[in-house]
Amino acid sequence: MRAIDLFAGAGGFSTGAAMAGCQVVWAGNHWQAAVDAHAINHPGTLHACQDLQQQDWTQVPQHDLLLASPACQGHSPARGKEKAHHDALRSTAWAVVSAAECHRPAVFVVENVPAFAAWTLYPAWCAAMNALGYALAPMVLDAADHGVPQHRLRLFIVGTRSAHPITLDLPRAAMATAADVIDFSAGRWSAIDKPGRSCNTLARIAAGRLRHGHRFVAPYYGSGSGETGRSLHRPLGTITTRDRWSVIDGDRMRMLTAEECRAAMGFPAGYHLPADHKTAVHMLGNAVCPPQARDLIHALRAAA
Repeated sequence: MRAIDLFAGAGGFSTGAAMAGCQVVWAGNHWQAAVDAHAINHPGTLHACQDLQQQDWTQVPQHDLLLASPACQGHSPARGKEKAHHDALRSTAWAVVSAAECHRPAVFVVENVPAFAAWTLYPAWCAAMNALGYALAPMVLDAADHGVPQHRLRLFIVGTRSAHPITLDLPRAAMATAADVIDFSAGRWSAIDKPGRSCNTLARIAAGRLRHGHRFVAPYYGSGSGETGRSLHRPLGTITTRDRWSVIDGDRMRMLTAEECRAAMGFPAGYHLPADHKTAVHMLGNAVCPPQARDLIHALRAAA
């Protein structure tokens, strides 16, 4: 099966497709750093650094499977209500329609945050795909159900050129945990009680110690385990585009390393990341978890 990857980013969709035995023949993204990282990890793929809303789809190789992760920032509840400056981000989803119209692949899979389905133009987007002959099967999946050590709810929309939406039999893997990815001998640690440490941070850590003992993880901002921390014996919460999860070990703490974030996303251990920590974490936080993509594609093949 030949696949293309739109908004390929760090390459989670491409990596999952390769795990499922697909040949990823083309990948496109607007960010040169992401294209460079993708090219190192997928040297046999043609690459384009391009605003995909301006892409000439006739120049893209023929394929059976279209994979796409259009920008989610304009849909995420964390960004608040729809705002004008998010219009350009939300509109990236229309590039998927243009690509599908040009090539009419047998199957497409689009990934986004669940709030994508609440977008004002989501019904129109679905209608456009229906007009191209696709039956749509939207599903919200948790990466933790695919053996990824992270709870990450994402909407996957599977489009097939069939009379009715496809039904997939997705496996449920054994749960992986935060303990599976955290290396207590790695990273840059600092004292918890150092001068200047936020009172809120100290309060969260104190509550976490009462609940979990001397080793646990806690979010450094936002909701989700914010007041109590999280046991190492359960998956992490969502990996985001900036450092979020702190590791607590006795009287010291640090943020997750880029390598730990990579493992928490389900990427292979040897997968190349940019040397800059901030850039690597940003790419990983925007990525698709490869095992999730792998399982979806395997299920698509089984249902075909």
